[in-house]
Amino acid sequence: METEEELIAAAKQIMKALETNKNLTDDAKKILSNLGMQLCDITRENEQKNEVVKEDGLNEIEQQLDLIQDKVLSWERDQSIIWDCGPEEAYEYLKAVDEARKLTESLERLSLNNGCEDTTLLRRAHDVLQMAMARLEEEFKHLLVQNRQPFELEHMSFRSSEDDIMEAGSVISSGDDSLEDVVQRDSMSRGPEEYIIELVHPDVIPDLKSIANLMFDSNYGRECTQAFIGVQKDALDDCIYILEVEKLSIEDVLRMEWNTLNSKIRRWIRAMKIFVRVYLASEKLLTDKIFADLESVSSVCFIESSKTAIQQLLNFSEAIAIGPHQPEKLIRVLDMYEVLADLIPDIDTLYSDDMGSCVRIEWQDILRRLGDCAKATFLEFENAVASNVSTNPFPGGGVHHLTRYVMNYIKTLADYRETLDAILKDHEREDPISFSPDMSPVSDEENTEGKSSVSTMARHFQSLIAILECNLDDKSKLYKDDSLRQIFLMNNIHYMAEKVKGSKLRTVLGDGWIRKHNWKFQQHAMNYQRATWSSILSLLKDEGIQNPSSNSISRTILKERLQSFYLAFEDVYKNQTGWLIPDSQLRDDLHISASLNIIQAYRTFVGRHINHISEKQIKYTADDLEDRLLDLFEGSQKSLHGGHKK
Repeated sequence: METEEELIAAAKQIMKALETNKNLTDDAKKILSNLGMQLCDITRENEQKNEVVKEDGLNEIEQQLDLIQDKVLSWERDQSIIWDCGPEEAYEYLKAVDEARKLTESLERLSLNNGCEDTTLLRRAHDVLQMAMARLEEEFKHLLVQNRQPFELEHMSFRSSEDDIMEAGSVISSGDDSLEDVVQRDSMSRGPEEYIIELVHPDVIPDLKSIANLMFDSNYGRECTQAFIGVQKDALDDCIYILEVEKLSIEDVLRMEWNTLNSKIRRWIRAMKIFVRVYLASEKLLTDKIFADLESVSSVCFIESSKTAIQQLLNFSEAIAIGPHQPEKLIRVLDMYEVLADLIPDIDTLYSDDMGSCVRIEWQDILRRLGDCAKATFLEFENAVASNVSTNPFPGGGVHHLTRYVMNYIKTLADYRETLDAILKDHEREDPISFSPDMSPVSDEENTEGKSSVSTMARHFQSLIAILECNLDDKSKLYKDDSLRQIFLMNNIHYMAEKVKGSKLRTVLGDGWIRKHNWKFQQHAMNYQRATWSSILSLLKDEGIQNPSSNSISRTILKERLQSFYLAFEDVYKNQTGWLIPDSQLRDDLHISASLNIIQAYRTFVGRHINHISEKQIKYTADDLEDRLLDLFEGSQKSLHGGHKK
């Protein structure tokens, strides 16, 4: 038909060209006129044939549209879920809708000179397609919701055991192990491939994919993605609820008591790991399967459906970061920091394209804020230790609760060595360590063990312990009795040395630090011996007990010496039984040292002058005194009368 029309058009062009020729004869002109009339008749006949063909085509399209409309309307009247009626019904419906799409595209291409009938038929086709798309959107959402797989708690098998432990109110405690009990680091040892779960039953994935493809082919992609995003947002909210993470505003978090907040932080830590590595990873896989044929659509759907939930979890960590810098928060802040840092590779993979940059940037920003919070909290903790003031001496000269707290605190912080090194790097001090004048230093080699190799965290720990020592030195000056002052310093420095020696702090501070502090507490032990026993030992010397006139032993002076010795010993006993040396080995060492000095001197003195001393004058035997020495430093005050303990 097109070839015939082209020949007629060419003939007409030739006729027009010939008519312009003035040399044509009348016969030639008559022939051309007849030819023109014949060409017009042929053209008119062809147009009539075309009209018939087009009319037949429209009739066929209208008939097909009627059948499809009946199919679509029958399901609208039924209101049943098509996919609940079996795969054959679902297939037939999809096939009918796809035909409606093709008919609509055909009508749009034909255009039919914008005639009234054509426009009406095109409108009908669009209406049928729109009705079918609305139904497919509902079916799509129904399939996602009804085939959602339950998110079981078994997926949290790597959770910490904190839920079974009574939450402690604060890490501040005088107990040696209290800090370790409160702070338990969580870990995840499984590989990422083990975390993927089926969020939607795999049998319906092909159906979901078919619906999505058909809706996009029909220019209803926006409605499809909105339906998916809405359903999956709700699913993500349900996941967070199962993980026991509440929706809290920043103001809610800032108002919380520490006990409550500590518990919620622990839940957040566990939830964040599960949410990213299990749920988000599985959500990304689901999205990729459904929108596999639609290029960037999968990424858009995943980001839009998940970013609200991610923001909720990050808002909690932001509230922690901007909250007050309380010492007990530091461990938890470091836990949160490490979780976010550990999950960065996962987040970078899940949100790898440009559209996911908003999540990646926000994640890094919150990580930086938590780092700043941890840094500020540690530095404020140093200031708090330095400014801790006592108005009364610590009873019994034992280990001060500040010493226990600080040492247990940094012992726990030693687990975060790499993290703290990175966080504290910007806050190094030129000379972080200072000692009071009476704190004798050791060699530079022992002190730094190669200064260039000392980590940032180690320098801050050295600084913090030096601040603690200066504070303890100030507290020791509250004692009126120099012996008790030395016991106090000996106890506390010995506690520090033992705490470092028996923990990871040894690798942080080094053996040189331990040797230095062993030397320090031994010096205080010797100072105690001198302050307590030197004057008493002088009573057991022979100087001054001879009678000047006869150059013989004066029984009177000897008697006075013994009485003075017994009174002095009883005074020591009365006072120092109330003092406390908590470490049994250190207490035994001081007992042995006192026994070697006092008991041996007493036994020698009495033995040398036994002929000048009556039995009544000997109030205690050497064995009695040795037994009494064992009562010292038990923290329970006693007194001696008549040679017996009361």
